[in-house]
Amino acid sequence: MLLEEVLTFLKTVPPFQFLDDAGLKSVAGSLSMEFYPKDTVILRQNGPASNALRIIKKGGVKISIESGNGEDVVIDYRGEGETFGLVSIMSKEKQKTTIVAIDDTICYMIDKGNVHKLIDSYPVLTEYFLQSHFTKYMAKTYGEMRDKSLFYGSSDHILFTTQVGEIAAKEVITANDETPVQEAAQLMSKERISSLVIIDDSGFPVGIVTDRDLREKVVSKGRDVLEPVRNIMSLPLIRVDARDYCFEAVLKMLKYNIHHVLVIKDGALKGVITNHDLMMLQGRTPLSFAKDIENQQAIDGLIPVSRKINKIIGFLLKEGAKAGNITKIITELNDRLVRKVLEIAERKFGRPPVPYCWIALGSEGRKEQTFRTDQDNAIIYADTDYAELENSAKKYFSAFAGFVKESLLKCGFPPCPADYMASNPPWCQPLKVWKKYFSVWISTPTPDAVLNSLIFFDFRPLYGETGLAEELRDSLNSMLEGEKVFLGYLANMITKNTPPIGFFKSFVVEKSGEHKNELNLKIKGITPIVDILRLFALERGVRETSTLERIEALKDKHTIVKEYADELEHAFEFITLLRIHNQVEQIEAGREIDNFINPNNLSNLEKKTIKEAFHLISRIQDFIIERYKMLIW
Repeated sequence: MLLEEVLTFLKTVPPFQFLDDAGLKSVAGSLSMEFYPKDTVILRQNGPASNALRIIKKGGVKISIESGNGEDVVIDYRGEGETFGLVSIMSKEKQKTTIVAIDDTICYMIDKGNVHKLIDSYPVLTEYFLQSHFTKYMAKTYGEMRDKSLFYGSSDHILFTTQVGEIAAKEVITANDETPVQEAAQLMSKERISSLVIIDDSGFPVGIVTDRDLREKVVSKGRDVLEPVRNIMSLPLIRVDARDYCFEAVLKMLKYNIHHVLVIKDGALKGVITNHDLMMLQGRTPLSFAKDIENQQAIDGLIPVSRKINKIIGFLLKEGAKAGNITKIITELNDRLVRKVLEIAERKFGRPPVPYCWIALGSEGRKEQTFRTDQDNAIIYADTDYAELENSAKKYFSAFAGFVKESLLKCGFPPCPADYMASNPPWCQPLKVWKKYFSVWISTPTPDAVLNSLIFFDFRPLYGETGLAEELRDSLNSMLEGEKVFLGYLANMITKNTPPIGFFKSFVVEKSGEHKNELNLKIKGITPIVDILRLFALERGVRETSTLERIEALKDKHTIVKEYADELEHAFEFITLLRIHNQVEQIEAGREIDNFINPNNLSNLEKKTIKEAFHLISRIQDFIIERYKMLIW
């Protein structure tokens, strides 16, 4: 190794940077170097203690610990300039964690004997290592994890670590689709089960009958109990794979408003999992929050329930849930709450004069909500040729939307500052007007028209006659065919929002004001990725509005996404999760949440990852500029 190169490196790495020249040369002279290919297990839990303090020169490592049930829980990542192995050296016991290279990694090494000499000789090293390793690592990591059981005893952790097949009812009771309803009910009573899987003559599952089906479709309707059970069974069958984790079953139950899901293993019926199974497994699951919402019949009852939803984010973070999973669950719960508000509004104002569809816009439309976001919504209602009916609809929906706006405000959803809400008359219109809006925006792409398209083209039906929204989506996709000029204007607008990276790979941060030396993760990190995938989705007529779902849908339809799909997904997940973590910390500190973060507070590995994400955005923006430059640049 070249001594000068080592000295230059150590001068940037705490705590060695605090040493004088003689101390630095002493450390540099004692170093050796090792290379670890990606996925190498450098140290293993319960294995021999570390023989050296390792300083990461290049690459990174993952530190995990095995839980009581044999699962690995990641507790830290270390990147360039960070160290590991000191705890093992000083404790002289078996290695307490498993440390794996997450990339091709090069480490400088100080052997155990020299580590002890350095700590004895330089108090600054002793103080730093005590703070950074023992106080932070030993007390916080082991103390919290073992004594407080944040991970091992957490019921929320089970949701993400237990496979569906482990808790699904193993013996599935079935009945042929020709079986009379009465006989099916008697079988359910005899077996003490709440659901019965219905099969055809070949033994293939074709439906399911539940207690609720018997109550709502037979008893309340006075139907003939000798009818074949296929007449009352529920379709379509919703299923999960036995290897899926339980949160996947939770998501499907929330999404489809069901209480039973079939479990499939290797293409065959494995069992049934119920909401009761999941609640018994986890205790206070998102399903119980959904049940709380459904049980409310007035706005005042929804207010305390709505305040609890954000707490789920903290629970999910503690298990290391991916950002995409967090936003899915929060969006499903918020959707439930909004639908319940709309149901209450319908009871208050009576049946609407014409069919309508409540649509969500913005992050709600993309199913990317975290902490409570602004209200972004609109109403599409059915066309009518009768002026009297049209006037009646306008009057009804004006009062209706105003009530919903105030109700959501009480539940913690602040109004949209730009007034993109159904309570604003321009955004509460019949289908024909919405089609005209979209047509004008596309054919005359003024700055305001392009801005509106960024907001409204992410619309998603949330409640009511969803066919109205589907027809509008069909119309939009048809309008966009061959409209390269509009897409060019859209490309021009979104590529002006460049990532905050300078020529020398430094972060471009705010120069003054309240957020001096900080950068906006949402505007400069998440929004460019959202905008890129929206543009590509509009180019290819993709109907999905979620950024991650757009990536999946475009893999086989768009050359750029095909090449960069995994990188785009990882970048979006990482920046979103970083934003969520930052906001949780702000809440815990009693501060107002925002989207700003000081990059100096990030670890070296986090800095490296977010820089790579920004460079990816910049590279794809360059592709977009090249593709459209002949049109409007």
